[in-house]
Amino acid sequence: MKKIVLKVNIHCQKCKRDVLKAVTKLTGINQVTVDGEKGTLTVVGDVDPVLLTETVRKSGKVAEIMSVGPPKPPEPKSPVKKPLPPWCYDCQLVPVSYVPYDSGPCSIL
Repeated sequence: MKKIVLKVNIHCQKCKRDVLKAVTKLTGINQVTVDGEKGTLTVVGDVDPVLLTETVRKSGKVAEIMSVGPPKPPEPKSPVKKPLPPWCYDCQLVPVSYVPYDSGPCSIL
């Protein structure tokens, strides 16, 4: 697995669509991210960086390799624990009654 970042001239949605269409035809790609503001294409997977650059260039865009390296492992998200309220309307006392066989009724609150 490698994380490849390419610098690509992306100016509009059509440019973005053309780059994505060209890149997704390659095999071995796990994740593709396009950042139009920064002009970067990030690909994570088992793909050759030179082949990836050539494919983007064939789509009519200027591309150059910025970095190639191992992807960062995802950071485990710690669940945000919300404090529970002290009580709710579902947890009110419910009267329970018990009637033994040989004596009168008994009521427990």
